[in-house]
Amino acid sequence: MEREVEVVVIGAGQAGLAAAYHLRRHFEPGTDFVVLDHSPHAGGAWQFRWPTLTFKTVNGVYQLPGMSVPEPDPRTPVSGVISDYFAEYERHFDLRVQRPVSVRSVRSRQDGRLEVATDRGTWIARALINATGTWYRPFWPRYPGQETFAGRQLHTAQYRGPWEFEGQRVAVVGGGISAVQHLLEIHPYAEATHWFTRRPPLWRDGEFNPDRGREAVAMVEDRVRRGLRPRSVISVTGIPLSPEIQAAREAGILAANPVFDRIEPAGPVTEDGSIMPVDVIFWATGFRASLDHLAPLALRGSGGGIVMDGTRVAADPRVHLVGYGPSASTIGANRAGRAAVREIRALLTEEAPAPRAVIRG
Repeated sequence: MEREVEVVVIGAGQAGLAAAYHLRRHFEPGTDFVVLDHSPHAGGAWQFRWPTLTFKTVNGVYQLPGMSVPEPDPRTPVSGVISDYFAEYERHFDLRVQRPVSVRSVRSRQDGRLEVATDRGTWIARALINATGTWYRPFWPRYPGQETFAGRQLHTAQYRGPWEFEGQRVAVVGGGISAVQHLLEIHPYAEATHWFTRRPPLWRDGEFNPDRGREAVAMVEDRVRRGLRPRSVISVTGIPLSPEIQAAREAGILAANPVFDRIEPAGPVTEDGSIMPVDVIFWATGFRASLDHLAPLALRGSGGGIVMDGTRVAADPRVHLVGYGPSASTIGANRAGRAAVREIRALLTEEAPAPRAVIRG
């Protein structure tokens, strides 16, 4: 089955819904634009978060445009509340999200339009807003001997709570806020916890004001403008030194070790050559942008990333990436959705010649 629309939005997380909201103000859902989502239910990546991630411990939830975020008890798990919030948002603004739909590829057609092939048919569009986020592409580093490790290995994407580590020796690998949260939760249950990072943790002391926020976003934006792989905003802003985190540092729970070079069956080999026996290696090593379906467009450059101009792919004005690079945060995703729709409206009303059929990054 082949259907034609003006705009296809891929992904219905924060960035995708924000973009759909702004599209809805100018286009008709279902006929002028369509939102395709791979996830089984509303909620984006929030629906998969572990139950101990509560409104007290979450790094930040920012409201979608036009509807406030619920304010439950701080001890309430984020997953269910935000999933319900997203579902209500879709209903209230009649966004008609289609799910589950897996996008297999996006290609350029001879007539200048884009062909979005999915497991439920093909959509032909004049513009694309890609909001696929990162959840479905967890990053697993590779170290010599990793396959010989006799214990369990898991990634943040598979984490379901600290109680599964009762009485175990756990090595947490990663230098971001997720690694810190995992250590704080697991430590009371585990026999021992050990923290490994590639670089010393970047702690943020003092108030995180708007000026520091803009500076951090500008640094990430500079990378994507130059076609480099984006870094997370938290890698630039640093980890906030809350009273709980400061206490854990003083107690030695957050004492980072340099990351190991190899892994033996019993555990990682530390800097001095000794083996640290552990039962679990927990990879809190983040995620990468889920962009494989865009490969036929050849958007990546020599720097390994995609050269961006705001939300627009510099090489192809039909394609916008929201929730990517500097907009990979809840507040940034909202702004990116609005900006993308503004530029797409301008593109669709232009009398300029159609883009080339093949776009080189």
